[in-house]
Amino acid sequence: MGEAIVVGITDAAVARRAVDWAAQRARERRRPLELVTVVGGAVGAVGEDSVLAAALEEARERVEHEASRIAADGLVVRTRVERGNPVAKLVDASADAALLVIGSDYPGQGSRAARGAHGLRIAAGAHCPVVVVPDADAAGRSGVVVGVDGSPVSEKAVAFAAAEADRLGEPLIAVAVWTPLEAPRNMGSYPAEYLENMEKLTAEALALSLAGLGSRYPDLEIVRKVERGYPSQIINGLAGSARLTVVGSHGRGALARFLLGSISQEVLGRLATVTAVVR
Repeated sequence: MGEAIVVGITDAAVARRAVDWAAQRARERRRPLELVTVVGGAVGAVGEDSVLAAALEEARERVEHEASRIAADGLVVRTRVERGNPVAKLVDASADAALLVIGSDYPGQGSRAARGAHGLRIAAGAHCPVVVVPDADAAGRSGVVVGVDGSPVSEKAVAFAAAEADRLGEPLIAVAVWTPLEAPRNMGSYPAEYLENMEKLTAEALALSLAGLGSRYPDLEIVRKVERGYPSQIINGLAGSARLTVVGSHGRGALARFLLGSISQEVLGRLATVTAVVR
């Protein structure tokens, strides 16, 4: 994993939000920032050369404009213009990055349209953590929400979220969600003992996942939440008032690396705030 924070730039308005988020983090972490824009769609048709040349020139102007807009306070900014498939090129760029930041034109809670497939594929296939910035104002929001399920990738998500919460001076809101088995129709209500044990086991797993954070980040406020329900709904409910949300990707192996776990995909599909996907 490299040192640079890479930002995917498009002509969408949300690109500026993504650049601003990444630039702020790069300054605070003292990391270089690389702005990447990709011109795709070329198929080699007759007469395409002039169109492609104009598109590349426009892309260079766009990325250079963004670089000059944020260059300040000693921030090192590099730019790159690529040709090809935008998903593949950004996934490739993530191989040498500390973090990949992309924008989403999804305007947040209340919108009926779910996030498109390109962003999900980038988040699933990237070699480093991916931050997705929605086209919504997060002013006045507080807290870093992290979904915890006790898996190895969840541990990485907790570590990422704790570092971000400490950096931002925000509380870490760690949420573990338990979902009871679907009760048979002839069963009636759940046994009280079963529900109590499910909640207890989830609380214990959450405590174990958070062990050691207090000593590493002595000033970090940690809010523990054990909720009954469906994970993505609970996480997005909390994310609606949060500054950042962190989830883990459960991709495994050459093929599965390009697939998000269902919970991560559902969280990104209804993007409630700036959201990081950690693998």
